[in-house]
Amino acid sequence: MNKRNGFTVIELLVVIAFLIAVAVLGFFQLSKIRDESDNTKKRTAINAMYYSLEEGFYAKNGYYPEKLEDRTLLTMDTALLNDPNNKKIGDRASAYRYEAANCNNGKCKSYKLRAVLVGEDDYIKESRHK
Repeated sequence: MNKRNGFTVIELLVVIAFLIAVAVLGFFQLSKIRDESDNTKKRTAINAMYYSLEEGFYAKNGYYPEKLEDRTLLTMDTALLNDPNNKKIGDRASAYRYEAANCNNGKCKSYKLRAVLVGEDDYIKESRHK
């Protein structure tokens, strides 16, 4: 009998195909986990902005600002004004939107905060006062 050591080409191809399939599945799972993490960060930031606007800014001034800036929300970490891609609220490419309504001389009566989420509907918080 002629005994050979090693693997056949078919065995090697099966193992390589299996490893490629595992790598592809792992890549998609990693991407999904990253998107979910970014969505959680976005919701957290919008909630922080919302409570800072309601409990801090509106309680002190009796109106909402026309724009959100670093000096507007003093009761929160201003780093939260940047989305996970480090785009500041107000930038065109930012995942965050502040939509002030019924404004007069920089004083607004209401607003909407919006975060564009990946694979989900936008996360929206609206002002308590209209």
